[in-house]
Amino acid sequence: MSVEHVEALVEEPSMEAALRLLLPRLLGRVSFDIYAHQCKEEMLARLPQRLRGYSSWLPATWRIVVVVDQDDDNCHELKDRLERIARDAGMKTRTSTGGKPYAIVNRLAIEELESWYFGDWNAVRKAYPRVPATIPAKAAFRDPDSIKGGTREAFERVLRKAGYFKGGLRKIEAACAVAQHFAPDQNTSRSFQVFREVIREMAIA
Repeated sequence: MSVEHVEALVEEPSMEAALRLLLPRLLGRVSFDIYAHQCKEEMLARLPQRLRGYSSWLPATWRIVVVVDQDDDNCHELKDRLERIARDAGMKTRTSTGGKPYAIVNRLAIEELESWYFGDWNAVRKAYPRVPATIPAKAAFRDPDSIKGGTREAFERVLRKAGYFKGGLRKIEAACAVAQHFAPDQNTSRSFQVFREVIREMAIA
């Protein structure tokens, strides 16, 4: 049975802004809606009730995608928490069914959305041409999902050093500027690649 619609639940408006530019390219003719929260804590607090609501009416041709930042959490514990919330709401996840028919898939941005920016530095340079092209070659940034000290903070430091966002990173603005230039097949962030492939799987299911 083909997927006709995707509901994306995200923790903050900057991820929503990025996905509104990215999902049409990955999903093709599959429709989607995105629902953003103000922060991770709010999202996790509301998720059980929201999923219980979905479980009572979600069509078989719809899918839910939950995307949260890992931040400082243990990635396995956070993923287990999301899986447990879905299970308690009576919803089958992609992980629990081994990829067989499911209603919901949980994905983590490791450690934050900005990791995905470091994974496509060409997109960042198209948005902000003064940033150095050599950033991905530096040891500290070679693996976008393993940047120490917070990827948002690292991204902000690089941009401020290049003369952007002197008053502080404006996350929604940056998301719109960078995501419009994303080349999904070239992104080196492993967490982005995992997200990309499951979305494409929905598009062809």
